[in-house]
Amino acid sequence: MSVAIAVLAALLGLTGLGVYTAFGPPSKNLDDPFDDHED
Repeated sequence: MSVAIAVLAALLGLTGLGVYTAFGPPSKNLDDPFDDHED
């Protein structure tokens, strides 16, 4: 049971980190490849 809780906590932590990186203050440093590409 404790292994399942540890796996769940790790997945929630990674999901939270991903959302924070995508929409939080670090998102200003991300580049959009579609904006950088000119046809």
